[in-house]
Amino acid sequence: MKLTTVLGTVAATATTALIGSIASRDVDSRWYRKLRKPDFQPPAAAFPVVWTALYADIAVTSAVAIDELTERGATEERRNYVGALVTNLVLNGAWSWVFFKGHRPVPATAVAALLTVSSADLARRTASANPVAGLALAPYPVWTSFATVLSGRIAQLNR
Repeated sequence: MKLTTVLGTVAATATTALIGSIASRDVDSRWYRKLRKPDFQPPAAAFPVVWTALYADIAVTSAVAIDELTERGATEERRNYVGALVTNLVLNGAWSWVFFKGHRPVPATAVAALLTVSSADLARRTASANPVAGLALAPYPVWTSFATVLSGRIAQLNR
């Protein structure tokens, strides 16, 4: 893995984490505290732990995939991968803004669903470039699937 590639993917995921965390500070807001939440919602302390691990996973596995595609000379596939990664990170950061800042659980659920599709696609693309990296990224679409269900249930409970 090239240092420049991993620094780029780390910068991209760290920027996404920062953007999302700015909006997520509203977990202490009156609006959020008053929301009815499902019994299966993890404790608040779990979210930063899970997301930190996932962002590190995205950064490393994406760097591996990008370098692998570069070494193969798969220029178009590499460009498409980078586009898929950017799209994924935009969706990732957008969810917090729609949910926490926008106070819009239904649209946030739609963003989460798009993020899940994007995460599964990113894991597929990663596995195509490097099967081990793709396997390492598999928890990401699993978590975003769970997040979609959680968002949907919160939306349903708070109509």
